[in-house]
Amino acid sequence: MNSRTLAVLGSTGTIGTYTLEIVDKYPGQFRVVSLSCGKNIDKLISQIQKYQPKVVSVEKIEAISDLKKQFPAVQFFSGKEGISACLETEPVDVAIVGVVGFAGLEPTKQALRHCKIVGLANKESLVVAGTLLQKEIENSKAVCVPVDSEHNAVYQVLMGRQREEISSIVLTASGGPLLKHPEMPLEDVTPAFAVAHPNWKMGPKISVDSATMMNKGLEVIEAHFLFKFPEPQIEVWVHPQSIVHGAVWFKDNSCIAQLTKPDMKSSIGYAMKYPERPERVIPKLTFKEMAKLEFYEPDYKRFPCLRLAREALLAGPSYLVVLNAANEVAVELFLNGKIRFSEIPIFIEKQLRFHETVSITSFEDVISLDQRTRDKSLETTSRL
Repeated sequence: MNSRTLAVLGSTGTIGTYTLEIVDKYPGQFRVVSLSCGKNIDKLISQIQKYQPKVVSVEKIEAISDLKKQFPAVQFFSGKEGISACLETEPVDVAIVGVVGFAGLEPTKQALRHCKIVGLANKESLVVAGTLLQKEIENSKAVCVPVDSEHNAVYQVLMGRQREEISSIVLTASGGPLLKHPEMPLEDVTPAFAVAHPNWKMGPKISVDSATMMNKGLEVIEAHFLFKFPEPQIEVWVHPQSIVHGAVWFKDNSCIAQLTKPDMKSSIGYAMKYPERPERVIPKLTFKEMAKLEFYEPDYKRFPCLRLAREALLAGPSYLVVLNAANEVAVELFLNGKIRFSEIPIFIEKQLRFHETVSITSFEDVISLDQRTRDKSLETTSRL
């Protein structure tokens, strides 16, 4: 069997690390041809040594000089040119897009244009440019396989189904670290508490999003663009065990769900081997683990970010750009101790209330509005 060529965009993050662990688990099945990373150069160096990619892209061009001295056979790039080089220097069978936040928009767009299979772990690109990326997917020869566990679950359950059979889709949410602390004042939540997710090992940004439930709001928007369901037909269930990842309700009121251990390697492996499945990529669930599965309605009052995301989806494309930019700024401010956890949704809602609809017809429109929103958001920080 021929090995698949693999590009890992965001190789030093959680998704990238898991992807490379799967490469290790199945020797000879994948060949890493390119890597991209942000600031974690030390970890990148160890990855280059191990996987010997032909092309590497880094965030800052200043890092390239030292890297070239250590790895003279590797081609190094930065910025937009670097992402292009990662995807075009050699034919790429599978690209895993694990870049976090708005920064993942450009890699997602380019991966759809150049690769056979795109494992998409960046929800923000679909949030801010969903309509534009829908067109890219429709015009692309690539298969776009979602890597978020919830969307990957729905993707699998929907496969081969007729749209007229289905009444709604379901995304589950763990409830984050606050679920077991319903009386804890939100203004007392510290960054250390917010990033300590009970079920998943994730980066700080997505962990805070999980704690505020903005992550699930962004996933509702992502699901809307991936599966073309209107907002009212996308349900959210709080499920503390994170074993049921997604489900589909049919018009006869029967439901089919997908269950696995809470391990991202399951959905990443599915994307990497699509349309096949890797053997035993994660351990099988036990009866004991499935003995008590709990489900709750989301608390929209305690977690208004989920409401804000749904409202932004109904309001239109430019509101989605504002929602995402304001959230990224707010999370960064919180992690740096400049605003309280309880002020994150207040911060975001202010930007949405100030915003007046603008037309979004190109990726340049998205980038411009994103930057304007970030600039405006930072101006309001001192007023909180």
